[in-house]
Amino acid sequence: MDLNEMMAQAKELQAKVGAAQDSLGKVTVKGLAGNGDCIVEMTGKYDIVNVIISDTAMKNTAADLSKIVRDAFLDAKSKADILIDKAMSQATAGVNLPF
Repeated sequence: MDLNEMMAQAKELQAKVGAAQDSLGKVTVKGLAGNGDCIVEMTGKYDIVNVIISDTAMKNTAADLSKIVRDAFLDAKSKADILIDKAMSQATAGVNLPF
């Protein structure tokens, strides 16, 4: 493979990855915790869009409430991770990287 071919593949990969990142910024996932008492909504780029905490959850101690919010965040992050893995796999599919 010559240098021009490698550069063309690198540009193609960069364009595909950029498009995948743009689309991840537009899609959202919801993480749930505490039987739905807390919902964290984030984009596929980990940007928090919304946090909803029920009145029931607000009756918890601060430590318990913190755990519920943390669990909802981790659930949303886990779902975003799956989207990211899928998007990046699709973006890099068929690109033969020589290194």
